[in-house]
Amino acid sequence: MSVHIEREKLEKWADYLLDYSLGGIKEDDVVMIKGEHIAWPLMSVLQDKVFAAGAIADMNIVAPDNDRGKVWGASMARHGSVRQIERVPQWHIDRYKAMTKYIEILGAEDPALYAGTPEETAQAIMRVDEPVKNIRLLKPWVLTLYPTQGFADMEGMSLERYTEVIVNASMVDPRMLDEVEDDIYRLMDKSDTIRIVTEHPDNGKELQLTMDISRRNIIKCTGKRNFPDGEVFTSPNYSTVEGEIFVDLPVSFVGTTIRGIHLRFEKGRIVDYSAKEGFEALQKIIETDEGSHHLGEVALGMNNGIEEVLKHPLFVEKVGGTLHIAIGASYPECYVDDPASEEGKKQTDELNKQGKLNRSAQHVDIVTDFRPGGSGRAVYLDDVKLDIENNIWVVPEKHRVKGPAVAKGNW
Repeated sequence: MSVHIEREKLEKWADYLLDYSLGGIKEDDVVMIKGEHIAWPLMSVLQDKVFAAGAIADMNIVAPDNDRGKVWGASMARHGSVRQIERVPQWHIDRYKAMTKYIEILGAEDPALYAGTPEETAQAIMRVDEPVKNIRLLKPWVLTLYPTQGFADMEGMSLERYTEVIVNASMVDPRMLDEVEDDIYRLMDKSDTIRIVTEHPDNGKELQLTMDISRRNIIKCTGKRNFPDGEVFTSPNYSTVEGEIFVDLPVSFVGTTIRGIHLRFEKGRIVDYSAKEGFEALQKIIETDEGSHHLGEVALGMNNGIEEVLKHPLFVEKVGGTLHIAIGASYPECYVDDPASEEGKKQTDELNKQGKLNRSAQHVDIVTDFRPGGSGRAVYLDDVKLDIENNIWVVPEKHRVKGPAVAKGNW
């Protein structure tokens, strides 16, 4: 079953993505617009606008059995070998190199088509897809979510209500988030550590997770990369992550729901893990490569306009009053100002060797709820305990940073 979204709303949505998120389209742009055919109504509007701007639209239509248009889909994972998987066509890589800007429309007709693939080949696909992912991460990019029956079923919602939640959130001007996130951004920018306190629901044990964020760039998210948006994030020095955390909000990973995650870190590495639901999917994530045993991101959700908490990472990680960490790859822009430059690439290579910047084929966000009823208990930036007001994180008045933020530097 497909959805009907008014043309006027599709136009507004597309304008936000092209003009705000990607900073406008120029005649020499090649804009890759990627998604399943079921998301064609929005993809079609985007295509029209790119051509009208004098640029080229590269319409990358994703097979329904391929999660997010990776190099290979579920058919290869089920019937192919690792040797076959490693034969990545050069034209696929060249296509990503040729584009200048990238829009990905998330939304699957049937997530079950790519769920439950064999572990060995699924991990091999993630590994060969990593270089392609890294190409697009160094160019202007944005992700958005299109409502589908398959995703509505995954959330246990009617298609009508699911569509309403997605579209309403995508009609909000993202520039309003800039002021909402500013105090958190300023305090995080001057802080050296984050301490996260959660409670395990089975035994009431208080868990603490600490990490070093000194000399890291802090990113304020207002719709430039994810749409809708609403988070303040950074990538920690991954070898400094120590302790335990309980993650209570469910998240969907390649069609499987993972819920009730417990992680224990020693010297930056995940040494023990469990999940109340979807353990095999969690295991598949963590055992992908060495980098997937480490942490790549920590972030505070700052959007209190999302009407319902959804399982999809694009939405659940943005909910105000939540915190998410990501298993896997770090974001290079948290370490150097221009990771696409030759100097930036040299710096990131060195930071990887130093145990600061993590590399992995995975980057999977998992979310803890710090609002009443959630497993989250407290978040500290250095010694400052953050508050939650109106379902968003706030800095206590006496600890608010005045004046312009001062960059901490990359080294």
